[in-house]
Amino acid sequence: MATRDQALALAAAKFDDGGLKARLADFVAIPSTAQDETMEKHLHRYLDQAIRPWVEGMGFKVRIHPNPLPDFGPILTAERIEDPARPTILLYGHGDTVRGLDEQWSPGLKPWELIEREGKWYGRGTADNKGQHVINLMALEAVLKAREGKLGANVKLVLEMAEERGSRGLREFVALNAEALSADALIASDGPRVMPEIPTIATGTRGTFHFDLVVKLRDGGVHSGHWGGLTTDPAVILAHAIGTMMDRNGKILVRDWLPRNGVPADVRGVLAGCEVGGGAEAATIDEGWGEPGLTAAEKIYGWNSLIILAMISGRPENPVNAVAPDARAHCQIRYTVDSDPAGFEAALRRHLDVHGLEVVKIENAGIRMPASRTSPSHPWVVWARESMERSLGKPVQVIPNSSGGLPGDVFVDHLNVPLVWVPHSYNGCKQHGPDEHLLPGPAREGLLAFAGMWWDVGEKAA
Repeated sequence: MATRDQALALAAAKFDDGGLKARLADFVAIPSTAQDETMEKHLHRYLDQAIRPWVEGMGFKVRIHPNPLPDFGPILTAERIEDPARPTILLYGHGDTVRGLDEQWSPGLKPWELIEREGKWYGRGTADNKGQHVINLMALEAVLKAREGKLGANVKLVLEMAEERGSRGLREFVALNAEALSADALIASDGPRVMPEIPTIATGTRGTFHFDLVVKLRDGGVHSGHWGGLTTDPAVILAHAIGTMMDRNGKILVRDWLPRNGVPADVRGVLAGCEVGGGAEAATIDEGWGEPGLTAAEKIYGWNSLIILAMISGRPENPVNAVAPDARAHCQIRYTVDSDPAGFEAALRRHLDVHGLEVVKIENAGIRMPASRTSPSHPWVVWARESMERSLGKPVQVIPNSSGGLPGDVFVDHLNVPLVWVPHSYNGCKQHGPDEHLLPGPAREGLLAFAGMWWDVGEKAA
């Protein structure tokens, strides 16, 4: 009769004998980027040739579905039902990646090849998200082996191939298949830990609201010598508009954008003492930037942020001696569920008008990814934290939502499941850029953490 410790030992062996690294290397080698239409065949290849045979070997029944929206990647579902009366866990992941950006990687590194260097596993998808769902499935494989093919619970899997394009089609798909995907909890992995060495549970994600600021004054540029100093420069107007929205130190001045009642007490409580960082390769944390009076953890897990993602006037790559005809900035608000994004555009319009900036137009405003949150005190969250701490022998930090965005709202809205996100990466992993990598230490801990949860859910009374 196998024990929990024996199951964890089997999971650890899958890391120690190179099994995890080898499996991930095979998966990274499939260039399944969703952002290059010439690579579309590799989206199907990843699901049909990499995932399907592996999970079928674990007893899953697998189906690969077309995306409900045309021109977006397929969606794989799989289920392993032992007893409908027992708990059912829903796993989620995405096998698509951002572009490889081959020419931007450091010498000797390649996006579609897993290469170990200086204690890091480099390759596109190692952190986002192939490495994360491979860890979870490999942990399940270890527990099934320990229990001779019986888990004691049920597992369902959703693996999409359009997450890097905003999870387009996933909401429609889950809505159409809500009964088939019903579960007791979503336990899945994406995003970073709060610190590389601190196991983390996130119970939701911040949402993203995007908009363009546009100043268009004429149809074409005019000579800078003849007209500079006489005609209005749209870039200057745009800069002043942004300056009214955020002060020199990053404090948001459009106060109607902020959480309606500040940082909620339960959020502040769970973040007390929470450290934030991403290792030596991460961006710096500038203590004076952002909302005054908040800790670093409260700023990114309990508050909203405004980021100017891009701005342009004229042709920076080839300037000409002209006053540009227009200027544009693409802006993003990262917001928590304590905010009201339905009022963001109207609040900005009022704000700009008060400052005499009626000439600044707001275009393409809307939510790209809604916010989500499960209470950090939810029984499934408490259960997961206790299971992980038992497996890892160290404290687990619970945060109310991760700093980035994930489609958790889709599963809350249509399946009414609590969210338990267990990230295996860290802020310095360079996802979405060159030199993306996974740290082996958190990967090994992730195997142990999920093996413990898979074991414990099989023991959990229905």
